[in-house]
Amino acid sequence: MSSDWTEQHIPDQHGRVAVVTGANTGLGFETARMLAARGATVVLAVRDVEKGRRAAARIAGDVTVQALDLASLESIRSAAADLRAVHPRIDLLINNAGVMHTPRRTTVDGFELQFGTNHLGHFALTGLLLDRLLPVPGSRVVTVSSTGHRIRAAIHFDDLQWERSYSRVAAYGQAKLANLMFTYELQRRLAPHGTTIAVAAHPGVSNTELARNLPAPLRAPVTWLAPLLAQKPEMGALPTLRAATDPAVVGGQYYGPGNRSETRDHPKLVTSSPDSHDQAVQQRLWTVSEELTGVTFPVR
Repeated sequence: MSSDWTEQHIPDQHGRVAVVTGANTGLGFETARMLAARGATVVLAVRDVEKGRRAAARIAGDVTVQALDLASLESIRSAAADLRAVHPRIDLLINNAGVMHTPRRTTVDGFELQFGTNHLGHFALTGLLLDRLLPVPGSRVVTVSSTGHRIRAAIHFDDLQWERSYSRVAAYGQAKLANLMFTYELQRRLAPHGTTIAVAAHPGVSNTELARNLPAPLRAPVTWLAPLLAQKPEMGALPTLRAATDPAVVGGQYYGPGNRSETRDHPKLVTSSPDSHDQAVQQRLWTVSEELTGVTFPVR
């Protein structure tokens, strides 16, 4: 495969429907913009509808906005119902939205915010929409993880919601590790159907708003260094876009920036941590996620 995969490699997307979460800014916006430029019908699934409308106005093509708050199971169910009513088929579900290193907060349903938004919210949304993807040959679920899945990362089944103690870095690591474990377990369940695949991606170090919740001592230097060290959002979105559109992609793969540290450069196939491939933990996490969200999948 080419080592310099770019926006120009995205195949024609006419006739395809793509739902992109967190698409009003940053990586999600660039992902949506490039898909629309290739002809896809794109849904910006966003928490702030007004910001979503302003983002949609900046994108040329067939673009609509859907209210979606991944920190609320009620909102997720409502958004899924809206999407199902409008779209009898979905070709791409891109689970991009996320929060990083937040102070300890909880979702509407009482989940720790990073685990609840980044993992449980996308788990529930995927489960509620999957039957719109399953009949569509070539359909994909792409979930955005992070190199943070390697940093102080484990699935803390004894305290998933960080009620006994809290580390914003370790909680982010758990959530991003969960994104990968969800992808790998979902791919195993999808494989017998032969139509839909699950793929993961990460953006490396990208200059977006995601770092806004860093602790105050780190925020200023990171903000100052970001333009020097981080790649632009349009480059950070390329691993997601390759995972979503490259005909050579197969289920269960993971894409990230191509330099040695996976911080920047054109996207390539990368590897995730050994912990992320623990099938027993993947399956346990799946069961717990179904219990917490009340969402079951049409694949077993």
